[in-house]
Amino acid sequence: MSPRASPGAPAAAAARGDPGGSAATASPPFRFYDNRQKYLAFVTTCNEKSAVAHRAAHEVALLRPTPPCLRIFDAGMGDGTVLSRLMRNAHRVFPTVPMMVVAKEISLEDVRLGLDKMPDRFHEHPATVLVITNLNYSEAPRLMTRDVQAAAALNWQEVRLRGDSADAYSDCIEELSAALDYGWQTRPSPRTGNPTYLRPSVLVIYREDHQFLLDAVIPRPGRTFGDYDLIIASQPWRARMSAEFKAQKVLAPLARSLAPGGRMLAIQSCGHDPALEIIQRVWPGEDPFRVDRHQLLAALKAELGRDARDYSLAAPPDEKSIFRYVMHTLPSEITDRIGTSTLFAAWNAAIYVNQIEDERLDSVLQTGAYLEATQAVLQEHGGLWFNDETFVVSRRRS
Repeated sequence: MSPRASPGAPAAAAARGDPGGSAATASPPFRFYDNRQKYLAFVTTCNEKSAVAHRAAHEVALLRPTPPCLRIFDAGMGDGTVLSRLMRNAHRVFPTVPMMVVAKEISLEDVRLGLDKMPDRFHEHPATVLVITNLNYSEAPRLMTRDVQAAAALNWQEVRLRGDSADAYSDCIEELSAALDYGWQTRPSPRTGNPTYLRPSVLVIYREDHQFLLDAVIPRPGRTFGDYDLIIASQPWRARMSAEFKAQKVLAPLARSLAPGGRMLAIQSCGHDPALEIIQRVWPGEDPFRVDRHQLLAALKAELGRDARDYSLAAPPDEKSIFRYVMHTLPSEITDRIGTSTLFAAWNAAIYVNQIEDERLDSVLQTGAYLEATQAVLQEHGGLWFNDETFVVSRRRS
């Protein structure tokens, strides 16, 4: 899951694959979601990833893949938690169908974490081709950069896993360390501060003993791809970006990569929850979630132009769109006196989800008012929870 987070977060920044402006001597702007410590603290204390995976499982049950395989695209792999759970669910629904899974991720740390969850997937579902790339949203589904010079320098690596156990596949994946260090180097854009790839890279992994069976599934350099049965776009942008930007840079390229009958599940934070209450007690009037699903779909329709008639772009009602996830706490922790560790975890989760940059925190952290606000909201609601909203874009069958 992507630019709420960053090189180290579940999703990448909205333009994180953008070559990004001309050279500059000044330091690039700091991006809140580049702070990996905040991200790790959030994902270990909150259950958003499991909630997203549960929501995505509903979409898997509606898919009707066509030969030669089921095609899934994750528009921000993050640490691989959502993707590995999604693959597990896809195996349950389609146990004998070959599967090609393409994951976009620019963070070297998250690529490593994501790969660490994959040996069991290759063991349970041997007819799996996993592709990881650092290309941007307009390039990643096709596995091909639009820039001629970058295409000539495309770092394409193919790895065949040997052995007959998850442990053996894990050993093979661990040997990729040097290759990942080379392929996933980044630099900050001097214009936006977003991490951009130093070299475009594609990593293709499959089991060697299934190479013959997967011959029609394994992607090859120089061939463009698309036609995905399922696309997951969870938190793939910075909340404060405009609807037009999100539609042009993220939603439209992904929608055009759907196969007939394919489905794209988009997920974003929407506020109206205790986490936003904490933020508004410290910064009255703060509202980072000004672009809702209705505005996004309207912007996407405009961006698609005449092609919009090929898609279903209806916004679901709140009861079908909004789901809740929570910060894990023990019932005994929310009392008249809440422990400092719980308060710090709740504060971190609130500023992470609401995307408050570090520069704005300096003056607030000099007093204890932020912890007082956090404690008051936790006691009022008996804990901390968050709202995400979802919508599905489906491509009509011809």
